[in-house]
Amino acid sequence: PAPATAAGAAAAAAEAEEEAAKAGEGDTSAAGAKDGGEGEGEVEGEEGDGGTAGTSSKRGYCLNLDPATKLVPYAASIDIRDTVDYKEVMHQHNLGPNGAIMTSLNLFVTKFDQVMGILERRAFGEHGGGDGGGSGGDDGVPKRPDDGGSSETAETAVTPADAAPPPKKALDYILVDTPGQIEAFSWSASGTIISESMASAFPTVLAFVVDTPRCAASPHTFMSNMLYACSMSYRTRLPLVVVFNKTDVVPSSFAEEWMGDYDAFQEALDEVGSSSYASGDTEGSGYYASLTRSLGLVLDEFYSTLHRVGVSAATGDGVDAFWEAADRAAEDFREEYVEDLRDRLAERGG
Repeated sequence: PAPATAAGAAAAAAEAEEEAAKAGEGDTSAAGAKDGGEGEGEVEGEEGDGGTAGTSSKRGYCLNLDPATKLVPYAASIDIRDTVDYKEVMHQHNLGPNGAIMTSLNLFVTKFDQVMGILERRAFGEHGGGDGGGSGGDDGVPKRPDDGGSSETAETAVTPADAAPPPKKALDYILVDTPGQIEAFSWSASGTIISESMASAFPTVLAFVVDTPRCAASPHTFMSNMLYACSMSYRTRLPLVVVFNKTDVVPSSFAEEWMGDYDAFQEALDEVGSSSYASGDTEGSGYYASLTRSLGLVLDEFYSTLHRVGVSAATGDGVDAFWEAADRAAEDFREEYVEDLRDRLAERGG
């Protein structure tokens, strides 16, 4: 396993760039920019919520930032596990699972500037600026001069007929898959660095993946998830898409109704209170129920700013709707969040 050091992060980032560039030479490559992916910007969710979505025809570049996951069911062009050995971090620093995840992220983020350089080259071309600089590979991703021959060879391969078409857009999205433990990313220094770095270069959207069946089982669980969403939005100041996953098990219509109709949520709480009273359970009554009702009223206005969509990662249902929601959130980023970001940067610089 690679050592859990900042030097290892630099080496792995460089190696990942080289491998991703080579992968772009063929249409059937399993890494690099390829057809298929899951979300735009950043993806967060509850541990065990099944946050992996289906496929689409969009061209993407995927990063896995969860050092403790055993399975990544998509082609990750950059994977933190290639850089940091999660179990070795636990052993060397005498840490528990969450502490090791945060430490692994901290080690990785020390070289995140190199990761950003890779992402910008893949998204905008070798020279940046969105002009698609450099020669295009078979998959439409700009190739570095040392990929598939010298720069002289690449130049002689270009004819006036080849140069006539306008440059292709290299990537439609960059997915950053974060750890399932929300606090390990959203409320850590490394999470802030990653979020702000991405937002300074790309329209960045948070996707909070919610376990729909758990919310259906209890309005209080639903409210807990909405508080998580509120905290992430407050922390990052980025547009947020709430993704209700596992709709093949339980449709998300009830949750969307609760978010749009305060009275409907109150009725659901009344039903829980009645059943809890009959069974002798105190969950639906007393201080707990009163707090949930008050929070529902407080968050009622917050819901109006949220984009939400129901998705099934198992069947792929709702993926097109997710892309539409992500596009709307990206527009919010351009219209509302860019100016706020500039003001914050100006305050720090001043």
